[in-house]
Amino acid sequence: MEFYLFNEDYYLEKGAFKLDFIISALELFHHGGWVMYPLLACSILVVAIGIERFIYYKRTCGDNKDMAQQILALAKERNWQETEKVCANNRCFVSDVLAIGLKYRECPMSMKESFEEYISVRANGLKRNLNYLDTIVTMAPLLGLLGTVVGMISSFKVLDVAGDNPALITGGVGEALIATATGLCVAVLALIVHSYFSNCLDSVLTDVENVCTVVISKARGK
Repeated sequence: MEFYLFNEDYYLEKGAFKLDFIISALELFHHGGWVMYPLLACSILVVAIGIERFIYYKRTCGDNKDMAQQILALAKERNWQETEKVCANNRCFVSDVLAIGLKYRECPMSMKESFEEYISVRANGLKRNLNYLDTIVTMAPLLGLLGTVVGMISSFKVLDVAGDNPALITGGVGEALIATATGLCVAVLALIVHSYFSNCLDSVLTDVENVCTVVISKARGK
């Protein structure tokens, strides 16, 4: 019975703590001013883009490493029929690029041009929405700074009214700085997501280009 009561009190205290935290967060959001709403929209957009890009990369590039190894092994043996079969049965970024280029294996120059054109087209899909993250990285701190400047202007307007009570002014300045802190947090989050997927993009393109180089070399008989 005592154990049950102890657990009940624990969960009540935990629930009260969560409620206090939510209320405090809402108060901070309110004190940050109107600029907190576009910053909230930016943070939601960053999370949405991160989830969408993760799913896209997982679906289109998840098997790239394994496929690259299989295709390289087959290309070294110049087993083109088996290579085409593997590419047709396993859809990913590498296999799609190779499937297009292998149609021109009798002409290595045409194969190379086909690889370059298709990689360029598919790379646009991998880059999609990353430019928005780049924009948010720049824009979020500026929005936060704007909110802080507007808040400080409003705070110093009470200078004549405050008289000998500087706490009113310093409190207003402290609240105004919430916008800058929020803007920096959103920018850092956007930068992390952008850097992660930029590295993923570079890795995918490097793997594809390496495989294509080997395939072209073997098609030339080298």
